Amino acid sequence: MAQLDATAWNRLAGDYPFLRYEFLAALEQTGCVGGATGWTPRHLCMGTPTAPRALAPIYEKAHSWGEFVFDFAWARAWEESGHAYYPKLLVAVPFTPATGPRILCAEGVDGDADRLAALAAIEADALQRGRSSAHALFIDEALRVAASEAGWLLRRDCHFQWRNRGYADFEDFLATFSADKRKKARRERRRIAEQGIEFEIRGGATLDEATLRRIDELQASTFLRHGHLPYLNFEFFRLVAAALGDDFVAVLARRAGELVATALYFRSRDTLYGRYWGASGDYHSLHFEACYYQGIEYCIRNGLQRFEPGTQGEHKLARGFEPTITWSAHWLADRELRGAVARYLGREARAVNAYADAAALHTPFRA
Repeated sequence: MAQLDATAWNRLAGDYPFLRYEFLAALEQTGCVGGATGWTPRHLCMGTPTAPRALAPIYEKAHSWGEFVFDFAWARAWEESGHAYYPKLLVAVPFTPATGPRILCAEGVDGDADRLAALAAIEADALQRGRSSAHALFIDEALRVAASEAGWLLRRDCHFQWRNRGYADFEDFLATFSADKRKKARRERRRIAEQGIEFEIRGGATLDEATLRRIDELQASTFLRHGHLPYLNFEFFRLVAAALGDDFVAVLARRAGELVATALYFRSRDTLYGRYWGASGDYHSLHFEACYYQGIEYCIRNGLQRFEPGTQGEHKLARGFEPTITWSAHWLADRELRGAVARYLGREARAVNAYADAAALHTPFRA
């Protein structure tokens, strides 16, 4: 990112927080990517750094961790046949399963043509250096159309997202639930109060160093308790909080004055993105409150239209999130591997659609 122009990059990125120059640069500056992490930056710039026609965050990956679109089986099959799957090329935001633009195009140019040209450039780079594949994750509709036209394989998944239907407040939102689901949600929120837990929401610019260190401790320890190393570090949070200001949102849960849990969000003009969570102990219903209900209230209060809380979880359905199809696109150099993956994706697509249809029957809303 240091070889690119921050002003020019942000002009194309708009208000999508994860493609802000400061976010991507902070990942590199703090060692969250680069070095021995298996994420080597190879960003695309069509044009010049100060006057780009198109830009894309691209990483050469030595593994498939931190992507949230799982191709481990593809890699294993290809390697068992005697070929190298890694390194591969990845058009994505590291550690961020949030739908958004992946190829940024300048206003006043033919964006469709530039997206196709960018995809062709990625293919050519992969072929020149003998890479097995290139993958674009959590893509927006414009790139989905371009990737399909370019012959990339499209893959779908089902996430759970919240939509703001003009709710006046949280109670207005709960009024759309069936009686038993509404009762359950109120009981979960009541248990938070019974444990003496109170919440405060702060923008990044107002977070002091001690609070940011505690936030980092909570999210890192929660990763470790679940058997995973944390992707991010204190320096990253410090840089991003200062750079993004109110677009970096921290939900702070305190008990008797002590910060016992946090949920971290990023926001654009109309969407809230739930990203990282951490807690010092096992508090009843605290995850649901910090990661879901507080985010929903924030959206209603601030007029945001969508809330993407992250991956996984039918448990989101009972809290008012609805099944939503997300997309990725995949180019594979070898025709045999491509054919096998294409057949698999056809079967998977039918299963994902059936899953989303079944999940839609279990939302908490009144018929």
